[in-house]
Amino acid sequence: MNKLPTLFVGMFCTFAFAWLGLVLAPWSQFGQLEPIENPSELPAIGEEIVPPPVSGSAQAGMYVYAANGCIYCHTQQVRPERQGSDIKRGWGTRRTVPRDYIREKRVFLGTMRTGPDLTNAGVRLPDAAWHHKHLYAPRAIVPWSTMPAYRFLYEVREIQGQPSPDALTDLPEGAAPPQGYEIVPTQEARDLVAYLLSLKRQYPLPEVPSDL
Repeated sequence: MNKLPTLFVGMFCTFAFAWLGLVLAPWSQFGQLEPIENPSELPAIGEEIVPPPVSGSAQAGMYVYAANGCIYCHTQQVRPERQGSDIKRGWGTRRTVPRDYIREKRVFLGTMRTGPDLTNAGVRLPDAAWHHKHLYAPRAIVPWSTMPAYRFLYEVREIQGQPSPDALTDLPEGAAPPQGYEIVPTQEARDLVAYLLSLKRQYPLPEVPSDL
């Protein structure tokens, strides 16, 4: 008996149901999400549109973030209170939802937390100098950190005249530059820090009102 038609129909149905469940259903639920303009039902949060647009430097920093494998050790998703302690740890004021990511071409949800979640890194750590020092010499900030140093994103150069206002300061022995030299961020480092500072998802949304 020829079972080839039955096998073909079975394979077709399997792929069809998988496509419906993994592609069509999510698109029908989330594919039409848009930023909210001047939401009158939300409290004033300093933004006319949420999620807010991302600057050009932060957009470029997203590629630096991906190229250097930051996604392997950091997540960008705050879990609901009933599913974890993310909110108690101060990683967010609410859980993240699909609307939070609609402006991102690449969504870095992550799978492992060797380091802390970065969903609201720009809120928790708003100082660019802190991020540059942390990227260049992580253990100068957190002694027990396992994060690698991204020193190749910085330039060691001789001081010409006045030191650069962007030069890294207060570096520990072994990370500080030689006398007469300074360490300054490259454009990639500036973009990466701009991206980290842009990670601010503390704004409330209709589907998940914030406590702010």
